Amino acid sequence: MTDRSTTRTAFRTCPLCEASCGLEISLRSDEQGGEEVQRIRGDLLDVFSRGFICPKGSTLKHLHEDPDRLRTPMVKRDGRHVPVTWDEAWALIDDRLGGVIANHGRGALAAYVGNPTAHSLSAMTFSRVLLTGLGTKHRFSASTVDQMPRHVASGHVFGSPVAIPVPDLDRTDYLMILGANPYASNGSVCTAPDFPGRIEAMRARGGKLVVVDPRLSRTAQEADEWVSIRPGSDALLLAAIAHTMLAEGLAAPGDHVVDHIVGLEDLSAALLPFTPEFAAPATGIGADTIRRLAREIAGAPTAAVYGRIGTTTTEFGSTASWLIDVVNILSGNLDRPGGSMFPTPVAGGATTRGKPGSGRGFSVGRGQSRVSGHPEVMGEYPVSVLAEEIVAPGEGQIRALVTVAGNPVLSTPNSDRLAEALDELDFMVSIDLYLNETTRHADVILPPPSQLQRSHYDLLLLQFAVRNVANYSPAVLPLDEGQPDEWEIIAKLTSIAQGLGADVDASVADDFAIDALVRGAVKGEHSPVAGRDADELLAELAASGRKGPERMLDFMLRTGPFGDGFGADPDGTSLDDLLARPHGRDFGALVPRIPEVLRTPSGKIEVAPGPLVADLTRLAAAADELATRGLVLVGRRHLRSNNSWMHNVAVLVKGKPRCTLQVHPDDAVALGLVDGGAATITSRVGSVNAPVEVTESIRPGVVSLPHGWGHDVAGTQMRVAAEHAGVNSNVLSDDKAIDPLSGTSVLNGIPVEVTAAV
Repeated sequence: MTDRSTTRTAFRTCPLCEASCGLEISLRSDEQGGEEVQRIRGDLLDVFSRGFICPKGSTLKHLHEDPDRLRTPMVKRDGRHVPVTWDEAWALIDDRLGGVIANHGRGALAAYVGNPTAHSLSAMTFSRVLLTGLGTKHRFSASTVDQMPRHVASGHVFGSPVAIPVPDLDRTDYLMILGANPYASNGSVCTAPDFPGRIEAMRARGGKLVVVDPRLSRTAQEADEWVSIRPGSDALLLAAIAHTMLAEGLAAPGDHVVDHIVGLEDLSAALLPFTPEFAAPATGIGADTIRRLAREIAGAPTAAVYGRIGTTTTEFGSTASWLIDVVNILSGNLDRPGGSMFPTPVAGGATTRGKPGSGRGFSVGRGQSRVSGHPEVMGEYPVSVLAEEIVAPGEGQIRALVTVAGNPVLSTPNSDRLAEALDELDFMVSIDLYLNETTRHADVILPPPSQLQRSHYDLLLLQFAVRNVANYSPAVLPLDEGQPDEWEIIAKLTSIAQGLGADVDASVADDFAIDALVRGAVKGEHSPVAGRDADELLAELAASGRKGPERMLDFMLRTGPFGDGFGADPDGTSLDDLLARPHGRDFGALVPRIPEVLRTPSGKIEVAPGPLVADLTRLAAAADELATRGLVLVGRRHLRSNNSWMHNVAVLVKGKPRCTLQVHPDDAVALGLVDGGAATITSRVGSVNAPVEVTESIRPGVVSLPHGWGHDVAGTQMRVAAEHAGVNSNVLSDDKAIDPLSGTSVLNGIPVEVTAAV
């Protein structure tokens, strides 16, 4: 019999981590019209990744075909989740969510937005629509267990929380990495496909890599120098490096930015106490080493200092993030090739819109959380207070929760307490691919299509890219019969929350969103379409037949810094332009952007913002306690893992168990632990048992558990993950321990006791 099947090749950007690698996907179709993915490999012609791919990228086929992935809505009945039709699910949401609003008001609603939304065009364009439509101040996200301190620091110094300078990896001569492991993570808040390859290219041209980390991570193994630091003391190290530059006359911000800086004298005075000798006991790094590092950074032809989750998820996360900027500024490496530079996002963003060079600046505290009084930051509250906001009675008590693509029961502090709190809600609805540790508490689960069934553009992540690139990917596979797209789910849920009923069409919220976007742009004095007729622009967008995220993205691209401006620049980009370029479009290396990138009221780089300078007093006061702190716990991640939600892919979790407690040999002897044995780890809030891995790749006095595990909870539907359950490290993280400037939870440097398990 003749094989009449045909094949085709699709190109798309991988949506599984921040590296944004291009994929080449081979599919086979048959006489029935169906298609199946045959192979996924790196796209050699992708303008950004040039064929690089990590083990996760090839698993999009596994995720799509996973039998545990939800394909129909689930409703909880008599304690069990059962499949229902979409109409049944919408009717239940209309009834139950509407009931909470009618009885308690919109102040009783809350929303949690998880990390995968940053990797979804639909969620990025419509999650804000949802949050606005819910009409509540109870907003939470994964940001306060991840990168919020980086936003706070940039907001205070540069005027916008997304004005985040990234290391110019392809041109730098010296790279210091603190608390990051890009050989495992592929980079974060620094979008750089093949981050390891870019590091190796730097070293090949004579550059130096220094890694500051309490663990000899995979990245530290490749470094020219590993600097072993006490967890939580990064801010002290950075303050001492900056102090040394100032004290030794090494500080030279450079002619290109010096006239655009205010506060250098205040900064110098504030850093006077932070000598290398003062910082050495708390950091565990000798004063001579600190001085040498300062001299190396200042003396290198070009240099960049880069920090991530090991610096942000500490009690001084915001201050550490600020001091990274301070060191880059003082060494003359801010906004220059080979230093730390500001990307120019092709689809636009807060650093390209509005008046160039000045703005309203950044502030926090437009509200306080109801129970503990934590200030609002970027429109949300610390996720560590979510549980208390649910269980504490009174006006504004959370009674209904919407979660979007997140698993806070595994990813947020004091997880057991949060799990108990979720059971006290009157109603909970989750948009998620899986029945997992969080969604098992939901009354309704709404499953979006798989990653291969959605279009993609890295709307958020390309704002932090090491090159100015753009790459749009149409959906590779069609939607299942009756399956709404992800944006349609979010849009319809928004409209139901607005009281428009279960039969409302998703287009209502969609049309409202694009109308607001266009009319806001034409009113903007500095917009490329300022003064244009909004109705004409809307009609032109409508003529394309696009809707949802594609219509919004097209408008953003066309009005972005490289856009066609709706006819103003024939060579400018648009969605049609990117569709004609399946491997992406490269707009070049990063270019200096100061002062136009600034959005501070002064129009200057405010290098000594009041809240961060004031926090130095708290930092100095903590030095003695940090120096004498006992055993502490830090997290870690692996190349084959992406938080919690990829643990149901067999090819990624097979092999030697990775959810182990890493312990230094000296500590193992002192604690009576043996390699392959079991240990009990106890913190102020919880206790877990984990297998022991004795290794010299961790600093004495520090133990490590990876995050995102703990898949042994009843009521889930993730069979592969359950077979490789591991333990949930966030049972140990303390919901009362946060960075006060950003509300971010302390997930690194948690005081613990460790004993041999009985």
